[in-house]
Amino acid sequence: MSGDEREQRHEEIDAILERKPGVREIRDEANRYTVLGAADRRTYANWLTPIEDHFVCHRNPIPEVDDGDSWTVSLTGLNDRNGMDGANGAGETVTDTTLSMAAIREEHPTVAIAHTMECAGNGRGQHDPETSSVQWDCEAVATSIWTGTPLRSVLRAHGIEKRADEGRWLTAIGGDSIDEEVFARSIPLSKALADCILAYGMNGGALPAEHGYPVRLVVPGWYGVNNVKWVDELRVSEAMVTEGSLDRPGTHAEWQQTSYRIHPEGVEPEPNETIDEFDTWEQLASDAISHPYTFDATVMSLIGAPDGTVETDPGSGATVEVLGIAWAGDDAIERVEVSTDGGENWGDAETFGPDYAGAGRLFAYEWRAEPGTHTLCSRATDDQGYTQPAAISDPGEWDGAPEKGLFPWNEGGYGANAYLPNAIEVTVVAPE
Repeated sequence: MSGDEREQRHEEIDAILERKPGVREIRDEANRYTVLGAADRRTYANWLTPIEDHFVCHRNPIPEVDDGDSWTVSLTGLNDRNGMDGANGAGETVTDTTLSMAAIREEHPTVAIAHTMECAGNGRGQHDPETSSVQWDCEAVATSIWTGTPLRSVLRAHGIEKRADEGRWLTAIGGDSIDEEVFARSIPLSKALADCILAYGMNGGALPAEHGYPVRLVVPGWYGVNNVKWVDELRVSEAMVTEGSLDRPGTHAEWQQTSYRIHPEGVEPEPNETIDEFDTWEQLASDAISHPYTFDATVMSLIGAPDGTVETDPGSGATVEVLGIAWAGDDAIERVEVSTDGGENWGDAETFGPDYAGAGRLFAYEWRAEPGTHTLCSRATDDQGYTQPAAISDPGEWDGAPEKGLFPWNEGGYGANAYLPNAIEVTVVAPE
């Protein structure tokens, strides 16, 4: 990374900090990313995350967009229409269309969806020994309402729908791509048609530059890396992106086939053209895929209040309300438990508030607190029966880590959802 690039990145961070007082800069060992996380743990006592508290993470500089209305998105690849020119076998044709922002906004329905977005590297800084790059603790998760156009509507308008169940993929390419490094990320076409949107609004306002203005892909319930910002191209194909698969210069597959894969130290993951299991935890637990991809977010929870920064006084005979949020990607939250003694004993919390697919649930636990210092932690279970593990394993414990109640230490620091690293020390004072 050149000195000019590094300076530009820090200028970008400073500009974001000026307009987003609820975030703080996160340590980046690579000194290459623009990364800011929620500055206050109490963010997670609320369901909706204000834009000023929403984490930011990207590698390449934000594209300079003077006029968002002039931005275009190219749609390429196979469709299902018969009897058209350019047939490519089995009734398929090749789509090559340029979508204007006006067409995306005005020629299709407008919807709003809730999405709890988590960086796949959230919790990387909890790995011991540390892995490289951005040292997230638990700041890289946020729940927002995204406004935009259903991707299904756009794809259907161009004949792309009928054969989604045959393993096709949709690759989104970011407009922040540079000649040497293309940011491309593939998701199953079936997911794209199910609930994804091309978003141009966030929490009732315009989409901010650092969150993908003028348009980004939003993939409900899936890790942030799949939610490509500044979408420049959408490509439908029989396989996910592999090296050299795009008709453009530079490297293509880094962010699909190498980075954002969960693997032990010193392993180079083998590329795959296609897979049929997208639940990240299922990939880990069942060995369904060697070196899992980070698609669907794993089950996770965080306590937001009390946050341990000040002493807690419950008052005479009163209880302390423990508040937090739990999420499980595509899956639903089945149960949330809270411990006030570092995981020795657990009690069931109550989930409440908005209940949307792809978004988290608030939880509350009434704690009759005694004076002293207590270690509070939460653990969630999803409707597939997966429960947060207690801790992150040692590097040498890759094999069988989930069965031992551990999340496997991995070289990229991805997917961590252990509950003990996110525990909070709370001091309760006796009432006067």
